Amino acid sequence: MASGIFAILDDISILMDDIATLSKVATKKTAGILGDDLAVNAEKATGFVSSRELPVLWAITKGSFINKLIILPLVFLLSYYYPVLITYILITGGLYLAYEGMHNISDFLKSKISKSSQPEIKDIADVEEMNEDTKIKTAVRTDFILSLEIVIIALSTVLDKSLTIQIITVSIVAIIATVGVYGIVALIVRMDDLGLYLVNTSNQKSLQTRFGNFLIQLLPKIIRLLSVIGTIALLLVSGGIFLHHHLYFPEIFKQMPLLIQEFISGVMYGTIVMAAILVVKGILKIIKK
Repeated sequence: MASGIFAILDDISILMDDIATLSKVATKKTAGILGDDLAVNAEKATGFVSSRELPVLWAITKGSFINKLIILPLVFLLSYYYPVLITYILITGGLYLAYEGMHNISDFLKSKISKSSQPEIKDIADVEEMNEDTKIKTAVRTDFILSLEIVIIALSTVLDKSLTIQIITVSIVAIIATVGVYGIVALIVRMDDLGLYLVNTSNQKSLQTRFGNFLIQLLPKIIRLLSVIGTIALLLVSGGIFLHHHLYFPEIFKQMPLLIQEFISGVMYGTIVMAAILVVKGILKIIKK
């Protein structure tokens, strides 16, 4: 009886060792996308008044967990029954990410060309609520696509293992992706509060005060930088998907470094999707008239 218990414990120990090792490998393989995920979602979770930053971030985090609960069983089922369909899902998701990236660039250019293009809305509270809801929904949609990519890449590292190991390993990576990314985002958005605390609890000429002021001044620069990095990340991730699955890419660019190829591919397909959406919208307007 005792020997049987020890044998079971030994099997569990070996299983946990395998899972720990495979989780490290899977996490390393998804590190690039996790970095992109961080940049994209940090940009989506910033730009609100201080009192709303954490509630907005928590809403996005909950949405991210729900995304994982949907994606994990879906990916396992598709991997078993319709593995080819995963490729088409990834490409569709890549098109959405490319569109998001080019849409951000388009919005930036429009704001530079015409400052007066924003609609006039009298109630500022309504504007803030609208922007908050829109950003949360956009962030959760984007998180869904990036999470899908992370889960599929993590699964690809353990396809030759048992179903139990696959489920546990990929689930661990999915949890790390959510907790790690949004934990870091939370630290970023509260940087100015930490700086203010350091300033208020020290004398004016101390190193602590200087460091606090540095954090306060650094936050808006980080937010602006993350906005740029987040947009570039969307285009790089989508471009990487297109190149990996051998979608059409002009020969003239194939001698360039891979990073530039991914960016150009993301811009190219993002522009095509934007143009297609504009054409469809134009046709629908004509039909309605």
